[in-house]
Amino acid sequence: MTGADVLLLALGAVAVGAGVLVVTTKHLVRAGLYLVVCLGALAGDFLVLGAELVAWVQVLIYVGAVVVLLLFAVMLTRAPIGASDDLDRPGWPAALIGGGAGLGLTVLLVDAYRWSTVTLPAAGTAERLGEQIFQSWVLPFEVLSVLLLSALVGAIVLSRPDIGRAAPQRDGTAGDLVDSEPGGRR
Repeated sequence: MTGADVLLLALGAVAVGAGVLVVTTKHLVRAGLYLVVCLGALAGDFLVLGAELVAWVQVLIYVGAVVVLLLFAVMLTRAPIGASDDLDRPGWPAALIGGGAGLGLTVLLVDAYRWSTVTLPAAGTAERLGEQIFQSWVLPFEVLSVLLLSALVGAIVLSRPDIGRAAPQRDGTAGDLVDSEPGGRR
């Protein structure tokens, strides 16, 4: 076992541990920060595997944009920062489903490869990757950007209760404001 293998396993363990903490914590903000740790460990795994471009894209897009957007959405919607009782649900159904899926995938991979070695294709270049992204995958990227923008606008609208209310009107006297809603106070 080489040093790269040990580092890959250690970063994988950090990613799995942080992923478990994301779904088990009762604090929403802490879950977002654990997600940063998980995605950072995955970027480290990509670096160990020699996929530097994918690692930096992981850091820029997921850690730098998506998690920051998540944290800003939490702050803008005035969601509870502390522990939330509604996040405390029984974990055994999720553990059962997750464990079953993990066991099924392990059995599938062991049966498919039977511990044989796999020849890797030639290393790709950033140019080939860019051609694939901007020829075949440009529409999903654009749809994702519109989705993220609409989520941000929705968070701002939800956080501002004054949006959508009619403005108060003047009744003609010196500086008197009349509420436009019936039964309103002066």
